[in-house]
Amino acid sequence: MGYFPFFVDLTGVPGLVAGGGTVALRKVEALLPFGAELTVVSPAFRPELENLPGLTLRRESFREEMLEGMAFVIAATDDRAVNREIARACRARKIPVNAVDDREACTFLFPALVREGPLTVGISTGGASPAAAAWLRRTIQNDLPENFGEILRCLERARPLVRARMEREADRGAFWKELLAVCLDRGGPLSEREILERLAEKEGMA
Repeated sequence: MGYFPFFVDLTGVPGLVAGGGTVALRKVEALLPFGAELTVVSPAFRPELENLPGLTLRRESFREEMLEGMAFVIAATDDRAVNREIARACRARKIPVNAVDDREACTFLFPALVREGPLTVGISTGGASPAAAAWLRRTIQNDLPENFGEILRCLERARPLVRARMEREADRGAFWKELLAVCLDRGGPLSEREILERLAEKEGMA
């Protein structure tokens, strides 16, 4: 049936990553920008993990009681049997778990991510081909317009201005399309003054 792509706020959400190697490092680096409070447990850690700020490192083997209070878990050790045991314990406690390279043990999949300012694109092939997901991520990243993150921030700042000046939803929808098209054509955001001028033009035409 496939996997539904929830987008959730991870700010301050406690998560556990089991493993201290390259795979665990990749998962941690992907999660940290979203504000999760991560605990990483492993008998040993790559130096890059030890140098990352904002982590709680526990230099020991995984124990089931470590799941207490966790909202999600990444099982990323180099031992498939250990990852499966972690996944089993998480399922019993109804904690969402991702076991790397083991779709059957997962209750959620870790997407390939494209990030550009406020934009986040999550890509999954349902576990069929991580290589294909990585290829698609690179393709999307390369095809994004220049300064797209700045354009999105511009449109976000414009939202209260447009809501205050345009009552009809249909008018706002048409204006958003026009504003986006102008930003894409010029390859960058509009200033607040330029947005207000365009709004005034629309009001004059009403």
